[in-house]
Amino acid sequence: MDPCLFFKCLADHTRLKSLLLIVKTDEACVCDLMAALDLDQAKMSRHLAQLRKCSILINERRGKWVFYKLHPELPQWAHDIIVSAAKHNDAYFNSALQKLITSQSASISCR
Repeated sequence: MDPCLFFKCLADHTRLKSLLLIVKTDEACVCDLMAALDLDQAKMSRHLAQLRKCSILINERRGKWVFYKLHPELPQWAHDIIVSAAKHNDAYFNSALQKLITSQSASISCR
């Protein structure tokens, strides 16, 4: 993985917050990420597609829902950076994390 491409892919608030939310919850559905970040489906999907294109995330379709998680073949250095950022920057995305958790536990959630 090209480090410059990796950091360019993360140099966007929506993509970075989405990624940190996914790391904190192990996986997340598009619908829950939309609720957490107050974005429409098109914008959320566009950002997640960019993270897939950079080989940072993989997705899995379950019925009509698409779930995202870290790419299992992510280089160790990249994995460590992402996990460390999620661990040490709660203030950056905590309100979005609370919305995500609420959305995941709601009866209308995609689970």
